Amino acid sequence: MNADLPARVPAPELDVLVQTPGADLEGLLTLPAAAQGIVLFAHGSGSSRFSPRNRFVAEILVHAKLGTLLMDLLTNEEDVIDARTRQFRFDIELLAQRLIGAVDWLSRQEQTRELPMGLFGASTGSAAALRAAAARSELVRAVVSRGGRPDLAGIEALTRVAAPTLLIVGSDDKEVISLNAAAAEQMRCPRELVLVPGASHLFEEAGTLLQASNLARDWFLQHFSRQRTEQR
Repeated sequence: MNADLPARVPAPELDVLVQTPGADLEGLLTLPAAAQGIVLFAHGSGSSRFSPRNRFVAEILVHAKLGTLLMDLLTNEEDVIDARTRQFRFDIELLAQRLIGAVDWLSRQEQTRELPMGLFGASTGSAAALRAAAARSELVRAVVSRGGRPDLAGIEALTRVAAPTLLIVGSDDKEVISLNAAAAEQMRCPRELVLVPGASHLFEEAGTLLQASNLARDWFLQHFSRQRTEQR
């Protein structure tokens, strides 16, 4: 996987404790020099801040001078329970509230509060990201979903999302394509559904995760740049 990465941009990866209502969550914050924005990751079912696929995407973003925050959405205790019962990984409301707390936390930090903010969601994390975007429309400027389940966000949240949203799905992931298309029809914000040729649900095929990462990078850069232009 790493063979596809560009040369690494020197940027420290900092262990942080993200304070959200009801839980303090562990995260990894990376801020390159002259960062053009910050992207908060919402991991999919059963994943953590160490998700290799999201870390791959994060490195592509950091190379483009975008900061990233990869964080656990569950506490250590919840993670142990979820490994046995799976009761938390599909609790979209809980995950969304954790993300909303993380959005608020980033908006209070001196290093990140002036940066345009985006959300990147994978699998069920996409639904949580869209709910968070709907709840914090004044802070979230762009959303990207990779192989996600935006339909799980619910119609009420989907219709309130204001941030431009990119839905990336593998061309071989037929069921998820239809679910993304249905969600896109319910959304009122600028949105695009893009298929990565030859990719399955996990983007395991050679070069497909890189294609998805580049699409995400370009989407964030485009809409963060637009915000900075409007603020001048």
